[in-house]
Amino acid sequence: MIELEPRHFQCPGYYIRAASKAFEAEGATALRHRVFVKEQGIFPDHDRDDIDLIATHLVALSTYAHEADQVVGTVRIHEEAPGLWWGSRLAVDRDFRAVGHLGAELIRLAVCCANARGCDRFLAHVQMQNVPLFHRMHWKSLEEVTIHGTPHMKMAADLIHYPPCPDPVSGWYHRAPVREHLS
Repeated sequence: MIELEPRHFQCPGYYIRAASKAFEAEGATALRHRVFVKEQGIFPDHDRDDIDLIATHLVALSTYAHEADQVVGTVRIHEEAPGLWWGSRLAVDRDFRAVGHLGAELIRLAVCCANARGCDRFLAHVQMQNVPLFHRMHWKSLEEVTIHGTPHMKMAADLIHYPPCPDPVSGWYHRAPVREHLS
């Protein structure tokens, strides 16, 4: 008899798009709190700041029968100066980090969305453990910095690899690779 390990159900598809509904914005805020306050301890109470008021918030939504049901990833983008865009607060729910490419898809939408809005340069302060992912996605390391007591790498995206996405609210549907776990 084949015995399967118990595991959490993870849906096969995800919407990657700009948050456009209250539950999406609230889910992104709750996810950031879980990751940056509770899990990583970077912030004592909350990670919200003034950038939240001007940023475009992007989300990865798990789906059930193609209906979005849970925010499992988020990132925000904002224009600091004409043509200069920043990405920040990239977070993927702990239970969904093994799902193929959710963080990468959020990064891709972030840069493609900014590129459609006149981005000449896209920067991010990336936690050191995530630098290899960004390198694979055509980002260049600029300098090491410490932010909120945590080491980061200031990085720049190579915009040629990120075609403009003029409609981030529609975003796209990402199907995670199917993996079989048999003992």
